[in-house]
Amino acid sequence: MSPDELESLRAQLAPAQAAAAEQHRYVLRKGRRVVTTGRSRSLLSDADEVLLTVIYLRQVCPQKVLGDLLGMNPVTIGHGIKATRKLLDERKISITPTVVRYFTRAEDLRAWVTGSGPAEHTPATPTRQALTDPTLTGMSHEALHALLEELIVPYAATIEERRHRQRGGSRRPGTRGGVFRQKITDGDRILATILYRRRICGLDALAELFGVCKSTLWNAIRDVLPILDDHRIDIAPASHRHPTAADLLTSVSADNHQVVS
Repeated sequence: MSPDELESLRAQLAPAQAAAAEQHRYVLRKGRRVVTTGRSRSLLSDADEVLLTVIYLRQVCPQKVLGDLLGMNPVTIGHGIKATRKLLDERKISITPTVVRYFTRAEDLRAWVTGSGPAEHTPATPTRQALTDPTLTGMSHEALHALLEELIVPYAATIEERRHRQRGGSRRPGTRGGVFRQKITDGDRILATILYRRRICGLDALAELFGVCKSTLWNAIRDVLPILDDHRIDIAPASHRHPTAADLLTSVSADNHQVVS
């Protein structure tokens, strides 16, 4: 979102944040304040908590990375995110996940923000970057990113609709449901499904490449396949099927070396 949109979101949540903070203090005091005192200073301001929640729900990085960046205990950040997420849920405000960028180290995120890291729209880890190679996906990086942007919102909506049916109603405010799993993002799920439909390698090798168990990846693929079909996305099979994850990565490395040469 733009800076103005972020500021608007902060302003929208500010009254509720203040009310929630006062209610929390009321519970801690076990009654009304007897003597008027200044408000105790928190490590995170209300605006900080909104910003961190947006970054977290965008699936940019886990709470530990945010803690490393700020030199702060992730538990403190987690409490702020949980409280802000509750307010977002109550107002039915959704934060759209990013595509494939997912940082697991503070230094990688800091390098990207300052412009000294990898190019925009490429994954944070070497393996993720390799998996977006055009020889594997059958499309350019620009076309892949455009496709991921097109599918990620309807995919998230489909998953939330299914969870709504399973719950028999809306998610209770403040619950953890809907918070992304940290090992594989929505963008990763779509990318994995593209590679699966390309028949670039077997499911075991694909699970190894994404760092998840086979059942987790298969569940993700089954969720994404109907989205591809609904949007009439034609994924052509690859001309070569790699027997192992190592063989696939070696092939990509060799192709890149030939291009450089």
